Amino acid sequence: MLKNYLKIALKVLLRRKFFTFISLFGISFTLMVLMVATSLFDHTFGPQMPERETDKLLFVNMMREQVKEGYNSSSPLSYHFFDRHIRPLKTPEMVSVNSMFFQVNSYINNRKLALDIKYTDREFWDILDFNFLEGNAFTQQDVQSASRVAVINENTRQQYFGEAQAIGQYIVVDQVKYKVVGVVENVPVLRVQSYADVWVPISLKSQEFSKPGLRGTYFATIKARQAADIPKIKAEYAAMMQEVERQQPEKGTKLFSFPDTFLESIARTFLGNGKEPGVGILYGILAGLAFLFMLLPTINLVNINISRIMERTSEIGVRKAFGATSSTIIGQFIIENIFLTLLGGLLGFVLSALVLWYINNSGIIVYADLGLNLRVFAIGLLLCLVFGLISGVFPAYKMSRLHAVEALKGGSK
Repeated sequence: MLKNYLKIALKVLLRRKFFTFISLFGISFTLMVLMVATSLFDHTFGPQMPERETDKLLFVNMMREQVKEGYNSSSPLSYHFFDRHIRPLKTPEMVSVNSMFFQVNSYINNRKLALDIKYTDREFWDILDFNFLEGNAFTQQDVQSASRVAVINENTRQQYFGEAQAIGQYIVVDQVKYKVVGVVENVPVLRVQSYADVWVPISLKSQEFSKPGLRGTYFATIKARQAADIPKIKAEYAAMMQEVERQQPEKGTKLFSFPDTFLESIARTFLGNGKEPGVGILYGILAGLAFLFMLLPTINLVNINISRIMERTSEIGVRKAFGATSSTIIGQFIIENIFLTLLGGLLGFVLSALVLWYINNSGIIVYADLGLNLRVFAIGLLLCLVFGLISGVFPAYKMSRLHAVEALKGGSK
């Protein structure tokens, strides 16, 4: 029965080529946009290298300070705060402190090269899963002795040394000479916690370590021993923050700082005013936008389906005259519509792959490596099925309610 339905669906699509083209274009374009957006979301927040174990990672990026007069301010934190209050936490497996990235200049063959540099400790390389093409990360001894060594990304190696080996060579960044000890794959700028062109020991900025206060230019990455420890880490961090708040010299000062996943930190910044993460609200907004974006093409597809099905009233009348039930007819038309939607989805996947290829090669997103992985493919398939069901149920139900005699006469009331 299913095979016959699919054969009928193919014949119907070939009979009205213009309607078929309009339907496929609307479906494929809508799904292409949603797939590109899904790939961007997964590329930014999903388990991608070097932040592969996202279920075990928390990030501390900002602190919000509120005084009783109503003055509010937010900024990254100081190295002193991380070293004194976060590194001693007992629940995490490891804690890493690194600077935000800074743009600096380098010169090669009389050509200026703008690079982003980040200062990290040794734990940074143990927590994150970089793919080393050459060499290794700098050692704990390098950090302790403030050695001028560097890990560079593949693009920087290409700019400086071409395809030649970079290990043991020197690069000059912001008028400072560093010995290259490792080369890693390019990290997309969307992975802001780990992204840079050049990574050097954090101890090269040791002049900032003893500065008191809460404000600075540093972030922390916290790794749990297991995913189940994440709530315990958050609870221990909250208790620590209460003690830090109590020690503030100005009474009435409120401090807000949290160890978050990257998605939670985005939601907290834009939806929670630095307090509550609002991840559920963020997902609700994204789902609402996706629904609104799908609504117009769905309505258009419903109208096209009604027009196409109305031409088949005689067929419906014959089937009803031979005993076909309304549920059987509804099932047939829904299967036909899902078949059409899956065809449009296939075209949408091809278009998505082309758009993602263009983004990767255009430089719009630095070092982007967008793709249609299994998670994105599963979401796309689900959207195809939902699209097919939503746009097919109402037209099928409407036509299944026709009386057999009226349908044989070509009526549609």
